Amino acid sequence: MNIPRTSYPRIVIIGGGFAGVALAKKLSKQEVQVVLLDKNNYHTFQPLLYQVSTGGLEPDSIAYPIRKILKDFPNFYFRLANVEEIDTVKNKVITNIGKLKFDYLVVASGSTTNYFGNAEVEKHSMAMKTIPQSLDLRSLILENFEEALLTSDLNERNALMNFVIVGGGPTGVELAGALAEIKKGILPKDYPDLDTRLAQIHIVQSSDCILKGMSDNASAKAEDFLEKLGVNIWKNVRVTNYDGKTVTTNTDLTFETATLVWAAGVKGATIKGLDAEDFVTRGNRLLVNHFNQVKGYNNIFAIGDIACLVSEEFPNGFPMMAQPAIQQGEQLGDNMLRLIEEKPMKSFIYKDKGAMATIGRNKAVVDLKRWKFQGVFAWYVWMFVHLFFLIGFRNRMVVFINWVYNYVRFDREARLIIRPFKKKLKS
Repeated sequence: MNIPRTSYPRIVIIGGGFAGVALAKKLSKQEVQVVLLDKNNYHTFQPLLYQVSTGGLEPDSIAYPIRKILKDFPNFYFRLANVEEIDTVKNKVITNIGKLKFDYLVVASGSTTNYFGNAEVEKHSMAMKTIPQSLDLRSLILENFEEALLTSDLNERNALMNFVIVGGGPTGVELAGALAEIKKGILPKDYPDLDTRLAQIHIVQSSDCILKGMSDNASAKAEDFLEKLGVNIWKNVRVTNYDGKTVTTNTDLTFETATLVWAAGVKGATIKGLDAEDFVTRGNRLLVNHFNQVKGYNNIFAIGDIACLVSEEFPNGFPMMAQPAIQQGEQLGDNMLRLIEEKPMKSFIYKDKGAMATIGRNKAVVDLKRWKFQGVFAWYVWMFVHLFFLIGFRNRMVVFINWVYNYVRFDREARLIIRPFKKKLKS
């Protein structure tokens, strides 16, 4: 990998997400060598992936080069690599570009889409965890309407304009709201010769409410917002299969659709060598102690979505969101310096800063520790928070200008089929 030898302790970080970047920045000016490994050369602001999928933003608005984030910091090295295995005996990371020895290892590999073992759904549905996946979904949505123009088969046309979103969490709710606004304000202008009123958007939720992790008021208000936008919400319904054409459920309810978006859950992206049952707990996450050390190791840590820190308040670990990941990264930076200096480490304490979701134009729900509110003000708060956490001045300006333009013009000009996508249907 051509990483120079040094007398400083070498800390290897796997993953350039919120947790990995927060840790690298915390360690950047200390007397340690930091090596960050990631399969992409950019950090993705995942909360806005749905806007890439629906043509509201271009992907470079929510991505930022990892090298640029840490370009001015001494003793920092980035390598574009796929981590294939961790040798916990020899303290080595094995990648597709070579091996690297570490003094301390931090696994911040994040999460992947959880299909709960349903191979057919995994094969035929669309995920939205990465920028390439979001671009594929954007292309498929637009291609469906192009194909709907060409077919004379009414059932096929309806299936092409029928969108089923599995999962009523923030991802599913925000995507459904964005699609509903496209149906209302953009499709009639783009496709005047197509009856876009027939387009249907469905959210299928296995529990009895959407936005389950938020307050009852937020859940009820979000449901009200979505229904007024024309979104169909099916609660206490679980998808059992999807063959690329027909969605079947645990009830008599079925859907004919060319597009099923799976937003029903995520699981930890474990790596060979740290994937045994001794380390992995519910949700395929690595079990860690209050210092974020992986069970059984003093020099291997895990933070972010991959880490499960069990407590009385969070028996299944912290929510797999940006805030816990950022806070864990920053805290671990301090703790690693304490460990190197042979000082006692401090236990991680999560400061819950609340949750929020937007359901489209002038509609959002916000749950803070002391205040809970919905509507227009919540929408402005949602926008401010997301702009604040975007990395890079250019990204903030581009996203802000796009949002202002889209608001004034009621338009989404990034609805481009740059990379055509074709689903491989079951034969």
